[in-house]
Amino acid sequence: MQIYCVKCRAKKEVEKFEQVTMKNGKPAVKAVCPACGTKMFKIGAK
Repeated sequence: MQIYCVKCRAKKEVEKFEQVTMKNGKPAVKAVCPACGTKMFKIGAK
């Protein structure tokens, strides 16, 4: 899955990610950038 990293300013391919549900019930994905280690978050991903 590709997620945008704010620190690197590029889309990164991540292997390990966690599917979460936000407080409003929408799905999202949390991951860690493989290059810099920054937390990444994508709203609406399944």
